[in-house]
Amino acid sequence: MARRPARPRRRSPVPRILAGCALVLACFLYYRPVQSYVDARAQVHERQVEVALLRAQHTRLEHQLKHGATETALEREARRLGYVKPGEKLYIVKGIDRWRAAHAQTHAR
Repeated sequence: MARRPARPRRRSPVPRILAGCALVLACFLYYRPVQSYVDARAQVHERQVEVALLRAQHTRLEHQLKHGATETALEREARRLGYVKPGEKLYIVKGIDRWRAAHAQTHAR
């Protein structure tokens, strides 16, 4: 008696479907936490850049305060803002840039 060749057993698709469903469920459950984590990392990076900029500004302002507190520097800044000392008269001269350009052309010849 000759044996018939064994037919391959058909496997049930149920385990594969269950594994696929479990994978989809795991992805669904991890989506929000992963998204929150990525957003938080981006915000941390933005804040680190902001802190670095603020530290640089703070250092610059401290330097300006330390070196700008002299009497001469305060007077120069006050004059730049248009303040005058008591008894002085303020004169506003317009067209200085044009005068300088014309004056430079006259002396260049």
